[in-house]
Amino acid sequence: MYNPPSPIPVSVVTGFLGAGKSTLLNRLLKDPALQDAAVIINEFGEVGIDHLLVQSSGDSIIELSNGCLCCTVRGELIDTLADLLDRIQTEKVKPVSRVIIETTGLADPVPVLLAIMAHPAIAAAFRIDGVVTLVDALTGPETLSRHEEAARQAAVADRLVITKTDLSRPEARGDLVKSLKKLNPMAEIMDASDAAASTPALLVSGLFDAARKSASVGEWLSAERDGGAHHHHHHDVNRHGAHIRAFALSAGRLASPAVIAAFQHRLAAEYGESLLRLKGVVAIADDDRPLVVHGVRDTVYPATRLEAWEEEPATRLVVITSDLAETAVQELFETYLDRPGIDRPDRTALEDNPLSAFGFKY
Repeated sequence: MYNPPSPIPVSVVTGFLGAGKSTLLNRLLKDPALQDAAVIINEFGEVGIDHLLVQSSGDSIIELSNGCLCCTVRGELIDTLADLLDRIQTEKVKPVSRVIIETTGLADPVPVLLAIMAHPAIAAAFRIDGVVTLVDALTGPETLSRHEEAARQAAVADRLVITKTDLSRPEARGDLVKSLKKLNPMAEIMDASDAAASTPALLVSGLFDAARKSASVGEWLSAERDGGAHHHHHHDVNRHGAHIRAFALSAGRLASPAVIAAFQHRLAAEYGESLLRLKGVVAIADDDRPLVVHGVRDTVYPATRLEAWEEEPATRLVVITSDLAETAVQELFETYLDRPGIDRPDRTALEDNPLSAFGFKY
């Protein structure tokens, strides 16, 4: 019987919506040193696509959907780790050298950490070996001030990685670094473009120690351990508090990349302040490769390509908004589906179940 490293190191990769977590993971997972790593991906909302965007060398990606990792699927995380350990010990899966947990951008990492550290059986088999938090250089200062989750993500980090510095002004980066140092004076701060941010060593920082963080981190852990409920969600898995919600848009093959680009830019121009995140895979006519699209607020990032579809080609977008009605986004999307050369799912089916035409529940 295989005996895995005891305890197995667990790296938590977190950061607010659109910070670049999937991009970082794709870069790290290309390294042979992580070929035996198991990746647990959590997504906010019932429809997940991040498991399609993170590419691993093996069948080692585990998706936790149906809610935010810090609350509704916290028990599922414990069950997943227990099941993974059992499958390793019974040799049903290959040995795992490390577990990497990518949280949803809306997750408060404190309950995640405590779920592992405070569960006797899980704590005996797994240990937190570093929290890496990504911070967007473009939206970081505003995000840290507006969203408590983002501030907590930065405060608990062992390493803070600033992304998209090539798109930001140098003075803006300096201001962001000052803010991060106030939140977490002990964390190492680096740019995503640094060579050190592209190696597995980024994930290794030793046993998580709350005593090395700000006093607030210890207080948060204590409050959570005592049953504190600072993190209130509506139990709808597509809602995060009273203002933030996730929903899906779907279609068949679009006529060209220009169609989805036009929709993204129009959406960003009209609703950028309320558009926390847009991400998705797009099926394009006469092209067998998935088109990956991203956007944060009023910024639309260049589309990229995956090598091939892992499932039936279909356009699926996940949109996360703040105080923006789903109908407004859906109606705008519909105007682009009306353009010639675009396959449409059955409208009646979509009204009852937006992803039913493609075998997804929503």
